[in-house]
This record gives sequence, structure tokens and C-alpha cells, in this order.
Amino acid sequence: MSEPIRSLAAVLGEPAVVDALRLTAEVALATLALHLLLGLALGYALARPGWVGRGLLDALVTLPLVFPPVATGFLLLMLLGRRGPLGAWLGETWGVEVVFSFWGVLIASLIAGLPLVVKPVQSALESLSARLGEAARVLGKGEPEIFLHVLLPNIRGPLAAGLVLGLGRSLGEVGITLMLGGNVSGRTTTVSLEIFNAVGGGEFERAAVLSLLLGLVSLALFAALRRLGAL
Repeated sequence: MSEPIRSLAAVLGEPAVVDALRLTAEVALATLALHLLLGLALGYALARPGWVGRGLLDALVTLPLVFPPVATGFLLLMLLGRRGPLGAWLGETWGVEVVFSFWGVLIASLIAGLPLVVKPVQSALESLSARLGEAARVLGKGEPEIFLHVLLPNIRGPLAAGLVLGLGRSLGEVGITLMLGGNVSGRTTTVSLEIFNAVGGGEFERAAVLSLLLGLVSLALFAALRRLGAL
């Protein structure tokens, strides 16, 4: 076995890396499901003009794209921490601790990539002719049926592309995760944070191996995006 392969196997076999890979996979799957649900719901809501609060919701959805991740994480920490208004309520009512837990990592991943799912869905829905929905209503179709059988088939390309972009952004998230997850080894440290830790500790070979792994995943996502672009 060559030296690079031995190094790769040694790094990927470390308990801390195994835990980070497991956590990253679990968070990625949960994030993908939540992005699908919230991306469709928020994109559909924002594509419908004229209702009160639409501008505020649009700003909140877009904020992670333009606001520094660490600052976004700090705001969420103040909101979801033990003494925060929402965090205190979750702890007292449901016994859920968000900060320094799996839930904090999941929320960070969700928020980081959500705008990249919502915006393509919103744009695709806004570009569809209103006559599609009107014709379906004339035929007696209800709103859920119109969405599932008329609108959704026409936006599957932008939706899939948004999911790929959102997942890629979530996999690389560090700033928000540091604030909410706390970078607790074996519990809230993702692969991206393992790279951050390795560089901080001068373990550049370890950082290179993990960066290569994330790079391969990113290339796979890029290939999927190129394939979706042909739809």
C-alpha cells in the first residue's frame, strides 16, 4: 500500500474523524429533507405577492446569504441559548437544549443552505404563467392538488438544483456551526470543523486528507448540478 493511501486510511480511521463523518452524514440527510419541505413552502409563499409580512419573511430568508456567518451564528446563539427567549422556552417546555447539541449543528446547516433552495423555487414559481393555476381552478382543482400536480412538475429542475446547492453550502458551513454547535469533539464536530481544528493544530496532512474528501463530495454535487442543468 502506497504512503498516500496509508495516510488516507489512517486519518479516516481516527475515532474523531469517524464521529465527524457520521455526524456530517446524519446532518446532511436531515438537512436535505428539511430543505425540501421548507424550500417548497417558503418559495411558494414568497411567490404569492400582496400579503402582509412577505417583505420581512423574504429578508429573513435572504439574510444568511449577505450576513457574515459568525454574526448570524451569534444572533442565533442569543435567540436559542439557554437564556435566550426561544432557547429558554424550548428548555423549560420540551427539555430541548439547542446549543452545543446535534440540534444546534442541524439548525446551522439548515439556515446556511436554505436561501439557495428557496430562491430558485420562488423564481421558478413566479415565472410560471398564472393561467396554469387559473385553468386548474376552473376544472375544480383545489390549491394542494394544483401545487402537487400542476406547479411542482414544472419546477422540479430548479428545486433539484437548489437542493444540490443548499447541501453543498451546508456541508462547508463553519461559522454558524461554531456558535451553535460549539465544536465539541465527538459530539458536534463536523468534517468542516475537523479541517478547521487540524489547521489550527498544525496537522496539515490531516487537513489535506479531509479537504480532499470534501472536495470529492463537492465534485459529485457539481456533476449532479451539471446533469440537472440539462433537464
